[in-house]
Amino acid sequence: MLPVTTVDEYIAQYSPQIQEICQNIRRTIHEAAPAAIEKISYGLPTFHDGENLIHFGVAKKHIGLYPTSSGVAAFAQRLTEYKTSRGAIQLPLTKPIPYDLIREITMFRVQEAKERSPK
Repeated sequence: MLPVTTVDEYIAQYSPQIQEICQNIRRTIHEAAPAAIEKISYGLPTFHDGENLIHFGVAKKHIGLYPTSSGVAAFAQRLTEYKTSRGAIQLPLTKPIPYDLIREITMFRVQEAKERSPK
């Protein structure tokens, strides 16, 4: 199988149910980061605005959300019901996807990137 080169190609390789979740995550991130451009980085859908803001990816039993270590740390108190690691959050496919939380984490990352920007 050839590596995907666009977010559309990435999403298209999954079942309709997973595609719907991915499209909802994509829309949520775009609402929170309207200036972000989409690309594939590390084999994952990535949203970039001055720096990589957030990635997501499909696993067998969860959606991985990768908002960098600062994005995970800043929301640690609200992520206690999810498995997390330094830069990753696992959103189980057996539970509702927390789109509002994804929006807030993305907005946090947008602000963080703006503050680091040399503008």
